[in-house]
Amino acid sequence: MLQDFSQYILDIAENSLKADANIVDIDIVEDTKDKTLTLTVADNGKGMDEKEVLALHNPFYTTRTERRVGLGIPFLKYAAELCGGSLEILSEKGKGTTIRASFKSDCIDCPPMGEIADTLVALVVGWPDRDFSFRYAFDGKSFSVNTKEIIEVLEDRRLLAKPETALWLRRYLKENIETLRSGGSECIAEDNQS
Repeated sequence: MLQDFSQYILDIAENSLKADANIVDIDIVEDTKDKTLTLTVADNGKGMDEKEVLALHNPFYTTRTERRVGLGIPFLKYAAELCGGSLEILSEKGKGTTIRASFKSDCIDCPPMGEIADTLVALVVGWPDRDFSFRYAFDGKSFSVNTKEIIEVLEDRRLLAKPETALWLRRYLKENIETLRSGGSECIAEDNQS
């Protein structure tokens, strides 16, 4: 089984990118009152038909040729169900895929968050020609960042792969996640989404 949410995000996002997605949206929502945690990864890749979506739950189904098993989705489903949650996969050929996993965060088996900032930086630096958006919500407050906005400031997409940009992004993500988890800040807007 994967060790934490950051590893699940990396696995799912890399699957999206290998399915020719040029946009990957990552959304994490924690609600301490309801004791829930929801992870959503959506893309505009090739998408899948119903038969392929059902096959994803089988650890021996994979489209890769380098190894004959694909354990990420089955492990995520198992972890979510073990923690009183569920896994939902919505996909349409030619349109993309959305994978949503929910967990009861007070479950003793709920995976830790892991190094979310490091994972997102690895994706941005490793795939600088693709666009990513990330939203993290904690108890009704949220922050978001996306590569399109960063590129507007940098004025050059190639700068996404520069170490200085990676260090800034890592620090920005860590600070905002920590700010939300410690009670929020006046600079972070209330989340109006449900």
